[in-house]
Amino acid sequence: MLHAGYERAPLPPVRQESPSAKHDASAEPPAKVKKKPADQRDPFLDNAKYLTIVLVAIGHVWDPLRDDSRAAGALYFVLYAFHMPAFIIVSGYLSRSFEGKPRQIKRLITGVLVPYVVFQTVYTFFMRWASDNPDREFHYQEPGFALWFLIALFLWRLTTPLWKSMRWPLPVALAVAVAAGVTPSINSDLNLMRVAAFLPYFVLGLQLRPEHFQIITRRRFRMLALPVFAGALLVAYWAVPRMSKGWFLHDKASQELGAPAWVGGVMTLATFGCGLVLTAAFLALVPRRHMWFTSLGAGTLYAYLIHVYPIKISREFEWYDMDWVDHPLSRVVITLMAAAMMTVLCTWPVRRAFRFAMEPKMEWFFRQDAGEQARAREKGSSARKASGAATPPVAPAAPAPEGDQPGRGEYAHSGSSPGRGGARGSRGGSGGGKHAK
Repeated sequence: MLHAGYERAPLPPVRQESPSAKHDASAEPPAKVKKKPADQRDPFLDNAKYLTIVLVAIGHVWDPLRDDSRAAGALYFVLYAFHMPAFIIVSGYLSRSFEGKPRQIKRLITGVLVPYVVFQTVYTFFMRWASDNPDREFHYQEPGFALWFLIALFLWRLTTPLWKSMRWPLPVALAVAVAAGVTPSINSDLNLMRVAAFLPYFVLGLQLRPEHFQIITRRRFRMLALPVFAGALLVAYWAVPRMSKGWFLHDKASQELGAPAWVGGVMTLATFGCGLVLTAAFLALVPRRHMWFTSLGAGTLYAYLIHVYPIKISREFEWYDMDWVDHPLSRVVITLMAAAMMTVLCTWPVRRAFRFAMEPKMEWFFRQDAGEQARAREKGSSARKASGAATPPVAPAAPAPEGDQPGRGEYAHSGSSPGRGGARGSRGGSGGGKHAK
């Protein structure tokens, strides 16, 4: 996802030491604290993003395989109970510093809204060809397959300052989700049903802090993760013939799923609880160190949007009707193929090729902010002064007055590392080289 700079708190005043303290030979020099570079990404979050985006593709290829296999249906239920909640929680965590500033709004438009318009247009032309429907209309208010997430991310980020100002944001978000789940009159425009149903996960991510991730990655939580998933599989195996997958997709009201309204409210809260438990178990298993796939976490939104077309081709051209697909070993091969596809789509050549559509600069579209330009010039001037002050002088010079000392920069860019405090956030999407949705 994309990072936004955060405002640094003023430094404390310098403490004046007595001459005796300065020349005390017995005093032990302070230990040097190693600080991470400001632009260094956190491997834990990148690992989590890569693994969840792989699970998204696996869930899509499993969907046509679950009808004639109860075991495949159980795996599908467990996967859909947590893979999107986990991805959305991380998206919310990376959006904590969004305050609606002009530069953040620009990044939200160029990194989320513009890609939606581009890929929704491409999707319409693609479906005209794939479904042999040359008269298919452009429905920008109705997101195509999997494109609903961009609309949801745009609306969630846009309302982030509101959720941050509330006293009890999570209960309010849950109330919105419950109300949407029992309101069948909500149509498919902007896919508002899903926007409301998955909202609590995003709001929860806004409330998380680095220490919360440190808690769930402790050894005892990692040891509990596998038993939790085993228990979830048993429950899902029992539930496959008794419940609809719509409860996990959150795209229909309870009445449309054949249940009364009160059941819809209960199921919304129940799936939220299951999603939290399984997400915690999943994050407990995510490696915290740098792995071979860590750098791929920067391209998750690229993979999310591009994988739509291979998935739709496999369904429109009825690849699942071939005889070899019914073999259990073939289903393993299909799963591995989906993981390999998402891995390739997260690589830097793909990000570089599609960056024009995913992260357009669009400097021609926005007015230049005079205040931002002035702050940039002031920051550059301060940096030059600080660099000059660090250079040893050729000749002794009189000390400068206290008011002429060079100041610190007002803003700093930072990655969203759970190992560091402070507010971090995103600038609107999950793009190449920067943290995403």
